[in-house]
Amino acid sequence: MKFALSTMQLKSPAFEHLARIPRKHTGEGEDVSPALEWSNVPEGTRSFVIACHDPDAPLIAGGTYGFVHWVLYNIPGSVRSLPEAARGHTEGQTGFGKQSYGGPMPPPGHGTHLYYFWVFALDAELDLAPGLSLWQVLEKIEAHTLGMNRLVGSYSRE
Repeated sequence: MKFALSTMQLKSPAFEHLARIPRKHTGEGEDVSPALEWSNVPEGTRSFVIACHDPDAPLIAGGTYGFVHWVLYNIPGSVRSLPEAARGHTEGQTGFGKQSYGGPMPPPGHGTHLYYFWVFALDAELDLAPGLSLWQVLEKIEAHTLGMNRLVGSYSRE
């Protein structure tokens, strides 16, 4: 299996690794994606995939688990950042049933959830169709993944 953490780095000016995600980037706020920046990209990278997944969501269905908040792909290999409220790349299906970012919003009283923002560097431009699930994207990119890493944020509701 090629999915293993690499030396590529993913950061956000909105929050530090393991810190609370600002309300602005949640379903309780403006619900816009945070700006993201990645560096130390593997040589030969031709495209990227970005995803946000909440493994703490108590959902298991069809061999998957957790809740998908964002799937963004067909990002050119020359790109090293996304602005806040990013648009312009191909969007996949989220757990909300839409093809756009949907921020953290765990059930009230469910405690703190961790949100994994992932970046995957690929050795090809795959031109994947819009609306794929995270699990479909992962299946299609596995053989092309040169490197990956994550930025983890937290969020809870009262």
